[in-house]
Amino acid sequence: MNESLDTDELEREVTSIYRDVATSADADFHFETGRELAERLGYDPADLDAVPDEAVDSFAGVGYHFDVAALEPGEAVLDLGSGSGTDAFVAGLHVTETGTVAGVDMTAAQVEKARDLAAENGFHNVEFRRGYVEDLPFEDESFDAVISNGVINLSAEKDRVFEEAARVLRPGGRLALSDIVSDERLPERIKNDADLWAACIGGAEQVDSYTDLIEAAGFDVGAVAENDDYEFVSERAANACQRYGVQSLSLGARKRD
Repeated sequence: MNESLDTDELEREVTSIYRDVATSADADFHFETGRELAERLGYDPADLDAVPDEAVDSFAGVGYHFDVAALEPGEAVLDLGSGSGTDAFVAGLHVTETGTVAGVDMTAAQVEKARDLAAENGFHNVEFRRGYVEDLPFEDESFDAVISNGVINLSAEKDRVFEEAARVLRPGGRLALSDIVSDERLPERIKNDADLWAACIGGAEQVDSYTDLIEAAGFDVGAVAENDDYEFVSERAANACQRYGVQSLSLGARKRD
């Protein structure tokens, strides 16, 4: 954990940005949002057609990992940092009505929006809870798969996130995620900047350290792929990416039995 980072300020910044993503998806952010981004990253247009438009408008993911997740009908899935619900709804389509999906997010506006969209559009197998990815409100071994998209980099306690993911997964359960990492260790002036953390830059872990944290939590990491079609849009974020090799990747891992 970065001891110099004001984690209370970080939570305020993240909550503020993603509240705006929920309510004003066409505003200017460091990152892209919406359907065009989702399709470019690899989402099936047919899946997006079946997801509420208001959720897709607020999509702020950084990659596509449903191919790695390989969700099956009847499975129970957890989405870490579920936002307005795009990935949770896509997961709901893949597990069908025989399966279940739970999304957890700390931003009240996102959870409220996602709950309303689920109720209004008949996603009876998808639920959303407010909570923290470092302290999940679920029982041990409750899920077959855990997914996440562009969220874990925002946490100052990534080791806790992966430990919690392992705790709630059944033995042999899968972790499939997309996230922001870096080739080089970021300087302290960036790592201590809550605004750049909230923009998905400051919290980028070096890729080797990131996979080490996953392995230490009880997973075996499998496929790792860079998402070349993802890029930040603000000049400040783009400069950090170019200088320190900040990039998006998707990976899959399996909990050890």
